[in-house]
Amino acid sequence: MATYREQGIVLRTYKLGETDRIVHLLTQGRGKVRAVAKGVRRPGSRFGGRLEPYSHVDLQLYEGRNLDTINQVELIAPHAAVRADHGLSAAAAAMCELTDQIAQEGERDNALFLLLRAGLQTLEAGPLEPAVFVDAFLLRASSIAGFRCFAGACAICGRPGPHAFLSVKVGGTLCPDHAPTGTRAVGPEVVALLDLLVSPGEWAALPGAVAAAPDAHRIAGSYVRAFVEHHLNRQLRSYGLVPR
Repeated sequence: MATYREQGIVLRTYKLGETDRIVHLLTQGRGKVRAVAKGVRRPGSRFGGRLEPYSHVDLQLYEGRNLDTINQVELIAPHAAVRADHGLSAAAAAMCELTDQIAQEGERDNALFLLLRAGLQTLEAGPLEPAVFVDAFLLRASSIAGFRCFAGACAICGRPGPHAFLSVKVGGTLCPDHAPTGTRAVGPEVVALLDLLVSPGEWAALPGAVAAAPDAHRIAGSYVRAFVEHHLNRQLRSYGLVPR
């Protein structure tokens, strides 16, 4: 069997047999990898505690026909503080759940890897409003997957906004000329927050935007979930657990 080395983030784990565990990882070079960690549930396992969800790790693996096998693990960032807090853990679970659903095995996706790493690092800092970082992550991950939410222009004609009409199906705001009868109109603060949520790299400004317009975040968060579940055809089970 060929051996390879990768950095990865643990997305989820589940039991296999009496002592083993299957691990889903988002790796930097190979996309999603499903691997078995043998014997990690035995007392005194060499690296069982290093393969907890949300951990950023450096691994050595053997290639297998169906599942690769983890041979060595070194921690880069354990994100133990995230796992220890219910709200932060729920936020991280929502990020990892969507990542696990959209990442492809054997297909490198460095943008998605860097986005997840940044999201977990942000949660590690212990923000008071983790939900806003989840919403930002979901929209940005959807954009990487090919489904962009257009908040700064009309999603149909591209006319610069802001526009007051918001459509889940079309994928963003609509100008008056392209908004069908009955299309939902929202306040300008909601559109401004959506534009901030979807903008790459804008993490630091998010808590202040939520503090200034908490009602806008409630509406925007509802839209984000509907948008992601509609366009990616995925139900986000972890999303409802994120405190708001």
